Amino acid sequence: MTSLERDPLRWLRRSGESPSQLPLVHALERATLNAVPSRRVAFDGPFVVRAFLGGTGRANAACSLDPSPDPDMAVRVERIAAHYRRLGLKPRIRSSPLDPAGLPAHLRATGWDEEDESLVTCGPLAGLAVADPDVTILDAPDAAWFEVLGTVEYQSPARHAEKQDAVPLFAVRAAWMVLRLEGVPAAVLSATCDGKYFGLFDLAVRPEFRRRGLIGRAIGAAAFWAAAQGAEHVFAQVSATNTVSIALQAGTGMVERYRYSYFTRK
Repeated sequence: MTSLERDPLRWLRRSGESPSQLPLVHALERATLNAVPSRRVAFDGPFVVRAFLGGTGRANAACSLDPSPDPDMAVRVERIAAHYRRLGLKPRIRSSPLDPAGLPAHLRATGWDEEDESLVTCGPLAGLAVADPDVTILDAPDAAWFEVLGTVEYQSPARHAEKQDAVPLFAVRAAWMVLRLEGVPAAVLSATCDGKYFGLFDLAVRPEFRRRGLIGRAIGAAAFWAAAQGAEHVFAQVSATNTVSIALQAGTGMVERYRYSYFTRK
């Protein structure tokens, strides 16, 4: 038995949080789901089941929003897997502190593979907002935005298409930032504002412009935009192996709140 099965809330406890922080986890999960739209969305018991074009994980995975015991979990998991297969997508379930008890153990025992552990970080927005005349705020990602993002993240056709096709699907405020130096697109990110929660995504700096503090400037401009929308907290998600981004987020006052990982099956 793993430590997760012995203590399903270990990701909270490890970061100094307690089970009383589950409302924060729930709020951040909802805000992040809103920040990554998907064309197909359905509910199966406590699980929200999402499918798009097979690109990004969150837009093409099922996840629970209620950690209460689920007596129908085994049948539900098989139904979710069959749903993805009908759509021509790999079955994918995202595991978080909101899992029904025993979900990770059940997935491992039935042939699902665990991968891609990530951190969700959160901190106060106060003190981050700085207007920057070199940052352009867009209503949709343009060619320059995609060009810079492509220098740090592999943009498969599905991922690229999802980022474009998602624009009209947003039900919360969203913006795409481009920081230019001497007219050259140097750094980008995307941001959402969901009530008091401001989300950071797609942070990227063109290689020749790195180590100049540009992403910090882009974050400041995005925070300035979000503060005008009434946001109070900033959050992000980052791979557990991306030490550079984790350090960057820590420098802005964002701390780990919980972790999640994906389970996939053929």
